[in-house]
Parts: sequence; C-alpha cells; structure tokens
Amino acid sequence: MLKGLYTAYTGMINEQHRLDTMTNNLANASTVGYKKEGATSQSFDAVLTVKIKDASVGERLVQRMGKNNPGVKIGENYTDYTQGSFRVTGNTYDLALGGEGFFAIEFTNKAGETSTMYTRAGQFTLNREGYLVTEDGDYVLDDQNRRIQLDTLQEARIQDDGTITQGENVVARIQVADFEDYNYLEKYGESYYRPIEGAGMIQADAKVKSGYLEMSNVQVVSEMVNMIAITRAYESNQKIIQTYDNSLEIAVTQLGRV
Repeated sequence: MLKGLYTAYTGMINEQHRLDTMTNNLANASTVGYKKEGATSQSFDAVLTVKIKDASVGERLVQRMGKNNPGVKIGENYTDYTQGSFRVTGNTYDLALGGEGFFAIEFTNKAGETSTMYTRAGQFTLNREGYLVTEDGDYVLDDQNRRIQLDTLQEARIQDDGTITQGENVVARIQVADFEDYNYLEKYGESYYRPIEGAGMIQADAKVKSGYLEMSNVQVVSEMVNMIAITRAYESNQKIIQTYDNSLEIAVTQLGRV
C-alpha cells in the first residue's frame, strides 16, 4: 500500500480528535470553573511505524511496529489549570478562589455511593436544611470533612480564609485543598476532579472571595482561530487522499492499456 494514504488517514484522525477537544471547550466557555483541555500529538521522529486498522487494538487506534513513519499518533489530552476571570455576583454564597486550590465536595453518584470530589466552581447555595450545597445538591465540606450547615434566618459572612460567621459566631471554615501534581487529578464531568493513586495533598495557598464566580478560562477567539487551522489541516489531508485516488485510478484504467 502507498504510505501517503496512511499518513493522510492518521492526520485526519488526529485533526478530528483535536477538533472534538476544541468544540468541547467552546461548549463550556460559559461554564463556571471550567478548565479548558488541549490535545497533543507525537512528532514524526518520536514515533515508530504503527499498524492501522488492526482489529486487535481497535479500528481507529494505531500501534507501533517498526522504524518507518506513516503518519501522526494521537497523544494525550491535558487540562489547562490557569485561573479564569472573576465575575461579580454580589451573592454571599458565590465563591471564587484566588490562587491555586479546590473546594472539597461530598459527591453522591447514581448508585448512592459517596466520595470526595474537588472543584473550582463555587456557585453554591443553601438547601432547605441550611446545608451549603452545589447547584447539583452535593454538599460542600469544611476543613474537618464535615457538611456545612448554617442558620437560614441569619446573614452569613465569608472571609478570605474560608471562615463562615453568623453574628458573632464562627460556624465553619470551608475546606480549600491543593495537590502537589495536577497530573494525578482525573477529570469527572465538566468541573469536578478526583485524585487518583499517587496524588499528594498539600496546603492550599488561595483566598476565598465571596460574591464572585470564577469563569471558564477558555478564550473563545483563540479557540475559533485554532478550529480554522484544524479545519484547513483536515482538508489538506483530504486532498492528499484524493490525489492518491486519482493517481491509482489512472494507473489501473489507463496505464494498463499502453
């Protein structure tokens, strides 16, 4: 087979993967606390020849097998944890973190199992029982891993260190956690993260800002420019396949007559 077909094919698959990532970023450009993702690919000199359309590894996957290079290999996705801009809301329970760190959330899945998740999305509210919860009803945890319950009839104040006071009483302190290496965080949904094996927790250096929300760090204009570049690269690979197709058609239908 002609290696150019493989090169163009893997290039199209790679650009499709990048486009999927970009469109997901654009879809969450207005999601509170969302961190944009990026896609990587391995350079020609770093990848050995790969098997394409191998049923043992999947029709759309590639596998190394030699020294020549017929195309690009899809790399890993990554998350950009750069802080997003703040939006003023004036709501006491809308919280944003200035600096590195995450709010700790008691998450309950559909099976009723609970676990601790971490998020930068601080769009919180009080439920009927006075517990501080997320928009989905998950409980916000204090620095002792307990649910935070407030008096719904009293106004609350939240200080920069996360301390919540009502009147003269300190009710709780919101837990702000951070990790040594964000590579040990696994994304769950659009704004939740959970630590995996090897994750090390450290003291967070972040201030809790009441009355603010941290918006997505997606730059719409930049993402649109990247999408245009991806589309052009995809079309270039299409043209390569069309050129090979035309050449093969001539070889089969015309050269045989000579």
